[in-house]
Amino acid sequence: MENRNANRIGRPVGVIGLGCWQLGGDWGQVEEGDGIALLHAAADAGVTFFDTADVYGDGRSEKLVGRFLRERDDSGVFVATKMGRRVEQVPENYTRENFLAWNDRSRANLGVDTIDLVQLHCPPTPVYSTDEVFDSLDELVQAKRIAAYGVSVETVEEALLAIARPNVVSVQIILNAFRLKPLERVLPAAAEAGVGIIARVPLASGLLSGRYTAATTFGEDDHRTYNRGGEAFDQGETFSGVPFDVGLEAVERLRPLVPAGATLAQFALRWIVDQPGVTVVIPGARNADQVQGNVAAADLAPLTPEALAEVTAVYDELVRPHVHDRW
Repeated sequence: MENRNANRIGRPVGVIGLGCWQLGGDWGQVEEGDGIALLHAAADAGVTFFDTADVYGDGRSEKLVGRFLRERDDSGVFVATKMGRRVEQVPENYTRENFLAWNDRSRANLGVDTIDLVQLHCPPTPVYSTDEVFDSLDELVQAKRIAAYGVSVETVEEALLAIARPNVVSVQIILNAFRLKPLERVLPAAAEAGVGIIARVPLASGLLSGRYTAATTFGEDDHRTYNRGGEAFDQGETFSGVPFDVGLEAVERLRPLVPAGATLAQFALRWIVDQPGVTVVIPGARNADQVQGNVAAADLAPLTPEALAEVTAVYDELVRPHVHDRW
């Protein structure tokens, strides 16, 4: 797999990573054994970047990643986690004392002394302008509790504020064929600063897999049921904020662009890989076949200028009115 490096991260990672949100149970239940098997399958397929968070299953995802690390201590996997979403989302909770406590919990869950990357998990916007927050994160690095820190953001403006911070090594942002706004300013700014871009929600919660229809339903414990209107967290995290019916229409417009022998999901991942400045894209997966399919997207030829132009046209005509000015 192609490896990419951003100057501030200082370590190459495979361009196709693994998002581990699903191991927490917010996409329907995943048995522990199945989750561990999935992590091993990802490593076997050449994945070297796992992204988790302390809030995924209230630590369950981190613990499964930690078990994987104990079983496979030679994996060379770069582990990124996140912190901050287990408390009320007010700036006052983003304190040195809480950071130390949250970091202790994540290090215990993962079974490591030093976490490769810790990201603030879509904190309230004022946090990005609070010097004390970043001083405390610098302290965690100096104490070797973490090797580096970054942020996961909801909006373009938050991303730009984070990139301006000298010790932020990465920005995680929603980037997919239904979210083109980061291409305008965020990716160029990150590339100039040497900040890594971690592209999350790459398949728009599965919409861009092409497997859903108007009759598709999801379990009650699946955020694609309970968060469609932003009832539990930011609406943009579910289907990238695109109304389900609009997403289905857009998918049918994109389907003819898929190269022979590839899937729509692979096409969607390849579109992200082709964007200058992307360091790693983190699709989720529920089994080994999905992992292998995701990894194969990196082997596709770069998309043609005509295909890239059509993705933009579909976005402009169908999707832009629903998302562009919101995030």
